[in-house]
Amino acid sequence: MVIPGFLATDRTTLGLQRALAGAGYRVTGWGMGLNRGVTEQTLDCLAERIARHGRGGPVILVGWSLGGIYAREVAKHRPDLVDRVVTLGSPFSGDRRRNNNVWRLYEAVAGHPVNAPPIDTDPSGKPPVPTLALWSRRDGIVAPAGARGQQGEADAERELDCTHMGFAVSARAYPKIIAAVREFRG
Repeated sequence: MVIPGFLATDRTTLGLQRALAGAGYRVTGWGMGLNRGVTEQTLDCLAERIARHGRGGPVILVGWSLGGIYAREVAKHRPDLVDRVVTLGSPFSGDRRRNNNVWRLYEAVAGHPVNAPPIDTDPSGKPPVPTLALWSRRDGIVAPAGARGQQGEADAERELDCTHMGFAVSARAYPKIIAAVREFRG
């Protein structure tokens, strides 16, 4: 399952979904429309979608930006549904204001402080499933340290050479993302 970033939809990640499907994965988007920021229902709705897609088995979650934070949080609350989590430029480590250049926009749209979402969350706490953090020095939106994490916040991290949008929409980034997903077992 590919989970889109803030102010993105499944249509935004369609190229990545198609690339993963072409590599042999059974892929779906999150099916929840425009990602306007976390709500009290986000994790429960997402867990329900994951359970349906998994048909009783665990699912690989690939979350871009804010979508990666959702993936990590769902994996903490429902590890039975998740095989592993791969984050793409997700600001899960450290202060979300300091590590995220769009925090003001996020707060204006979502209606709550970026550091105080309306759910019980610890973004830096590692989920009890294998986690891989993909990050880029050229991201431009999320600081590399925020997307890479500190020791113990992810099982592995790997640098890709792309922009923040490139994680989701660059055909040049897709083969690197697919290779990372394939190689990472946790």
